[in-house]
Parts: sequence; structure tokens; C-alpha cells
Amino acid sequence: MGEFDLIERYFKRPARQAVLGVGDDCAILQPAPGTQLAISCDMLVEGRHFFPSVDPRALGHKALAVNLSDLAACGARPLAFTLALALPRADDAWLAPFSQGLLALADAHGCELVGGDTTQGPLNICITVFGEVPVLDGRSQALLRSGAQPGDDLYVSGTLGDAGLALEVLRGAVSVPAPVLDAARLRLESPAPRVALGLALRGIATAAIDVSDGLLGDLGHILKQSGVGATVDVDVAIKLIAARAYYSGAGGRFDTEPGRNQWLAWALAGGDDYELLFTAPASAREAVAAAGRTSQTPVTRIGHIDPARGLRLVDGQGQAVANTYTSFDHFA
Repeated sequence: MGEFDLIERYFKRPARQAVLGVGDDCAILQPAPGTQLAISCDMLVEGRHFFPSVDPRALGHKALAVNLSDLAACGARPLAFTLALALPRADDAWLAPFSQGLLALADAHGCELVGGDTTQGPLNICITVFGEVPVLDGRSQALLRSGAQPGDDLYVSGTLGDAGLALEVLRGAVSVPAPVLDAARLRLESPAPRVALGLALRGIATAAIDVSDGLLGDLGHILKQSGVGATVDVDVAIKLIAARAYYSGAGGRFDTEPGRNQWLAWALAGGDDYELLFTAPASAREAVAAAGRTSQTPVTRIGHIDPARGLRLVDGQGQAVANTYTSFDHFA
């Protein structure tokens, strides 16, 4: 199978929203009047971002999901994406499920594939995604990292730490009962981009980011760009690890196996959660709750924004907790 046969068979589809899609030198997009384009790019490299044994259907899903998560954090509606794909060989048994997982998620979010590139080489997947953000009265409605204000509440969507737990188990560093791994692995390999929540938070959230490298590390980007500090309740954060329920049901003791500090590390610094971390005024609590209901996404208040810079961790009684947690950095 040649390069162009591969594109024709697995990735070429009729243009829908795009003026011109796959099959020409450039794609042509026409943003709606009164909107801005939001653009993000992510790369997944075999051995760095995923195991060689990963299900290709799940990998196709995740490759697009991590990009849609960036659009969600910006409050952007997905529009289109490009795919640059390096493959060791053109393998039908791999390409068929990969493209199915990729395009099923694309269809679910109305985000069409409009172009890209293919080449032979070590497995590498690079997606650039395009979204739309409205402009009202000359002002962009995009959610940014720079708008957090002292007194704002700090929220996170969904669950935390399960993907980090799964990664450690698959690396052989930790052993947990099979039901725990099954629940956590789904979060690692098939994250759910919180696009609907991002759209619902426009005009409510003051700042937002998606949690890809760990909650505390990504929170640090908001604090730096907003010029503020934050206090996080670790007892609330640790309860957001969904695998805890499976672990208890399997007979494990949460406080001792693998240990509270390890569970905290997954909740606060584990990567690949792809949840939304955002801030909103305390006066907007009902609006935030309504956004969660509208988008069918759980949201949890885990702390607040402080005028004094720096990150402070406390327990449920307000006692200080040492911050010894380091989030993921490719070059650290």
C-alpha cells in the first residue's frame, strides 16, 4: 500500500464545514463571522507518550482527545484538524482501528480531518486542531490562563490521578488489584475531552487550563500568568481519584496500600488526566454548578485564589501540607 492509497483508504472524507479538505496542497477554512480561530498542536511519540502495546483504536481516540482538551480549556468549539503521521510500515491491521478511533471522536465533536502528512519512520502522531471562539462587542470570549483574580474559587472537572496510577502499574512500579487497573487504564488510554464544559464556562470562568502534566504543575501556569497565588485542599483532591472506590471494593486499604502519600502524588502531580482546571468568582458558584449540569460533567471546588503569590497546600482542617510533588516535564 502506497502513501496516497493509505490516505485515500483511511483518512480521506468529503469536506463538510471546510471549504476545501483532504486532497489539495492546503485546506481552506472559513470561520463564522464574529469569531476567532483557536489553534493547538500536540505530538504523541511511541515509547514517550504511549506503550507500543496500546490498542490502536484507543490511541486514535487519545491522539485527537488531547488536542480537543486544549480547545476545551480555551472555550473553543472544535472545527477541524490536520494529522501528521509517521509509520514504521503501512499495516492494515493497525491503521483500520486507529483511524476508526480517531474519526469516531472527530465525528462526535463535529471536528473534521482536513489534511496533514504521512511518512515512514518511528511511530509519531502529530495533530493540529482548529476551533472557533466568539467575539462579543469586540472582546474575545476565549478562556485564558491569565484571568484568575484573588478571591476566585478554584475548580477541577471529573476525576484526578487515575491515569498516573495506571502508568505506574504498567511500568511495573506499583501493583494493584485488576479492577483498579482496569478502571484507571481507561482514563489513561481513552480520556474524555471536556469540550461541552469549556463551552458552558464561557463568560463564567476567569481562567482555565487543561490538566495534562499534573494538577499542581498546570495550576502553576495559571498562577504565573495571572500574577496570583492559590490554596489547594489536598483532602478534597485525593477524593477525586475514581480508582479509590474500586480499590476499596477489591479489599485494599486506601490509607496503607499503596499509601496516602502515593495516592496524593497521583492526584496532585499525575499526568494525562485531561480534565479542566479553572477559576471563577465565588459569586458564580451556582453558574458553575449549572455549567457542570448542562455539560453532564462533574465539577469540584478544590481551593481558592490568593493575592499573595505562591502555592499553598492544606488538609481538610486547614493545616499546612508540605508540597513535595513534581509534575511531568519532558526535559527536566
